[in-house]
Amino acid sequence: MNKKHIYIYSPSSAVREKPAFRRGVAWLRAQGHEVEIDEAALSAHQRFAGDDATRIAAIARAAASGADVALASRGGYGLTRILDGIPYKAVAKAIDRGTAFVGMSDFTAFQLAVLARTGAATWSGPTLCGDFGAEAGIDEITAACFDDLVEGYGEGTGWRLPARDELPSFKPIRGATLWGGNLAVLCSLLGTPYFPQVDKGVLFLEDVGEHPYRIERMLEQLRLAGVLARQKAVVLGQFTGYRAAPHDRGFKLQTVVERLRSQIKAPVLTGLPFGHVPTKVLLPVGGTVDLAVEGKEAFVVWGHDVGGSRHAAPHDHHGHAH
Repeated sequence: MNKKHIYIYSPSSAVREKPAFRRGVAWLRAQGHEVEIDEAALSAHQRFAGDDATRIAAIARAAASGADVALASRGGYGLTRILDGIPYKAVAKAIDRGTAFVGMSDFTAFQLAVLARTGAATWSGPTLCGDFGAEAGIDEITAACFDDLVEGYGEGTGWRLPARDELPSFKPIRGATLWGGNLAVLCSLLGTPYFPQVDKGVLFLEDVGEHPYRIERMLEQLRLAGVLARQKAVVLGQFTGYRAAPHDRGFKLQTVVERLRSQIKAPVLTGLPFGHVPTKVLLPVGGTVDLAVEGKEAFVVWGHDVGGSRHAAPHDHHGHAH
């Protein structure tokens, strides 16, 4: 493996689990990477990783670092309140020079804002504390996908659709913009200058701690706002960490999926290995992709010059979730 420069910074919530932070840094260094830690990575102000100005400055330093990967320490909450202050031109220049900005959850706000303001692509993927610093160790597929990114090999991902899910056949989708991320964060940007106007896109979504009725309400918001009608496909990742209520009476996540399928023309795929779960593929937010289904296997394929991931050569260890 080629040694890569990885810059760790904290644009959202404060790092509360220092052991996870240390484990993550140690794991990356054990892979041979040069890990640079932002001066404010462990700062704390209220629930945030430093006050707003501190976190904006951290993003600017990440953009100026020349790193191969700018990796968010964690999600939480914090990016929405600094969207007006992010140095978008500097971030876009960094991406153009080859820096891959990687994160998820609250990081969705940054990713969608960068896409809306600059058209540049970032990567939905692991965070330092939750993934590289996980007590059980990083998931093998997540680690393999991250290796593909840093080595410049990643050109796509595939997964097996859930057995119970009957998906009507559709023609392969070519040349669509992949975008999305955390559903609640994405909905919070509707009507703002930081919500990308993506037509004929592939929209992927995940969330944690949201009951299916809340997921349905957010999907309804996107439908009523005309967003879903403009997509070529909707891909649902993992929706976890919620409890069914006694009065649901059979209303569940599958109910929400079936209703969505009855309301929009675009195919709705499920089972994408992405979300607040150990197994995460890396996805280029703002990248141009092809989407196809063969039997029970779904494939998302992108070019090799996306969001800081350059010098790619074909390479694949597809099989389970990658």
